[in-house]
Amino acid sequence: MSISSGSGKADDQSDTLAIGSSDYRDYVTMSIADQLFGIPVLKVQDVLGQQTITRVPLAPPEVAGSLNLRGRIVTAIDVRLRLGLERRENAKASMSVVVEHDGELYSLLVDSVGEVLSLNVKDYQRNPPTLNPRLREFSDGIYRLNGSLLVVLSVASLLNFSGRVDAA
Repeated sequence: MSISSGSGKADDQSDTLAIGSSDYRDYVTMSIADQLFGIPVLKVQDVLGQQTITRVPLAPPEVAGSLNLRGRIVTAIDVRLRLGLERRENAKASMSVVVEHDGELYSLLVDSVGEVLSLNVKDYQRNPPTLNPRLREFSDGIYRLNGSLLVVLSVASLLNFSGRVDAA
């Protein structure tokens, strides 16, 4: 499955922007440790099934390694570890959401990828104070959906390894 994001380059402040009408924003949804997350469609380049990942020596633990995407080397980030969650069981396959950030491609390893949701901007809320501080660090805001919570991930925050050289 490939999701085209157009040719415009988005800056860090546009993480919450997505295609759709002015009243709606589109998000690729994914599940990580039974929590629903979303990334703006404009940030997503591809969605891939399980990939062969080569470990990178001396990389931070969140950097799972690198993979080859049509001849291009892509850094794979284990979002579970980045969010401070337990490592995924080896038997469970992960999926990759490929995003572009600062001209580089990154593969965000998640448990599963759902559908693209078009959500009304009036339902968007800033992070509540009760949101887990670790999630708040990587979230732009939330949507409350029929009994569940969709956390909008900030790609820029996920890929900001403060104090370290970027994982590339």
